[in-house]
Amino acid sequence: MKHCNGSQDRTSRLIVPIACATALAMALTISLAHSAHADAIGVPPVPGNIQVLAPNTPYLVGHATGTQNYVCLPSGAGFKFTLFTPEATLFNENGKQIITHYFSPNPEESGQPVRATWQSLDTSTVWGSVGPNDSSSDSAFVKPGAIAWLKVTVVGNHEGPSGGDKLTETTFIQRLNTHGGLAPPTGCASLSDVGREAFMPYTADYFFYKDKEKRGPGAVDARSDAGVRGGTPPSAIFRRTSGAGDGNRTHVSSLGSCSSAIELHPR
Repeated sequence: MKHCNGSQDRTSRLIVPIACATALAMALTISLAHSAHADAIGVPPVPGNIQVLAPNTPYLVGHATGTQNYVCLPSGAGFKFTLFTPEATLFNENGKQIITHYFSPNPEESGQPVRATWQSLDTSTVWGSVGPNDSSSDSAFVKPGAIAWLKVTVVGNHEGPSGGDKLTETTFIQRLNTHGGLAPPTGCASLSDVGREAFMPYTADYFFYKDKEKRGPGAVDARSDAGVRGGTPPSAIFRRTSGAGDGNRTHVSSLGSCSSAIELHPR
């Protein structure tokens, strides 16, 4: 009977560590899958003036469908359609809505100027500004009748009220692969046209970048392929130790509560 209990004890000592090792393997698989997804974001060739340079790397792409909304206003000695807001929804590769795009005041800048705005479903929000040389209508890249390609510099960000932070690390956004969206060529030529609105359909791809060398609060250390907080490299996850009365054990460490030992040679 004692032999039976001893066998059960050894078995129970093995079950939990093996379960932990299984969980660790699953974490490694999920982390590698996420890394592969990030590496799969392919940015098309762009004009040199709207390139986003390292260490910024794309981490998210949204496929936008919506309108560029214009209003006829006086301009100099004449009149022209002026963009007053985009209204677009961004979808991921699976067709799931992920972001909305519009204009809104940026609370992080003095005077709260109206900026291009992107809001994630978790309500994290970023505001961006386009510099004087950060747009291109180069016909080698931009299709006829399409709005310009842009490099947008993020000038403000907010977490959602419940802590949503999907977009808060964004540093740059590129608007590429545009179709449509230009202001109408007619309909804004006289004082009687002032106030007329035009909602012009467009599509575009928005590429979101973040600085891969800048780690926000609670970020996972890039050295940890297993996604283990604290930066433990994979080589340290399994640690072999031996000592008097210890037999020969391999310890599973740095996986939450899975800090047990797998006995290779149970006593």
